[in-house]
Amino acid sequence: MQLHLKHPLEPGSAPRHAADIVATAADISGAVLDYSPDSIDLVEDIVDGFRAVGVTGEELAESLVGFGCYVGEILTRHAGGVWRRASASPRTVPLAVELPGAGECHPIDWVFGRLERGADVSIRGLYSAAGHGNPGGSPEGEC
Repeated sequence: MQLHLKHPLEPGSAPRHAADIVATAADISGAVLDYSPDSIDLVEDIVDGFRAVGVTGEELAESLVGFGCYVGEILTRHAGGVWRRASASPRTVPLAVELPGAGECHPIDWVFGRLERGADVSIRGLYSAAGHGNPGGSPEGEC
C-alpha cells in the first residue's frame, strides 16, 4: 500500500494524523469528532458511507489511517493506551496502541476491516472489549 501522509507514520505522529482527520471530517461533512467513545459511532457511519459507494482501502488509505489514529487516540485518552510500534504483525501499518492489561491493539486495522467487511467488524465493539482489558472479537483474533 502506497501512503502519502502529511506526517511520518510513527507513534509520536499518530495524534497529528488524528487531528488532521478531525479537521478534514469537519470541513467536508460538518462531522464533529470530539474524541469521545460515543464518536466511534460516527466513524463507523463515515466508513460505512465509503463502503456504500464502493471505495477501496487502497483509494482511501490516508483517510483510513487518519480515522484509525483517531480511534487510537480515543484509546489513549479514555483507556490509558500508549502509541507504540506494532510488535505483532498488523495488516495495514506498523502502529499499535498498547493498553494496560489488554496488550496491543490495532485500531487502524479495525477501520480498514470495517471498510472491507462492513458491520461484521464493529469498531465500537472492539473498542469496548479492548478498553475494558478484554481484547478479542477482532477480525484476526487479537486486539
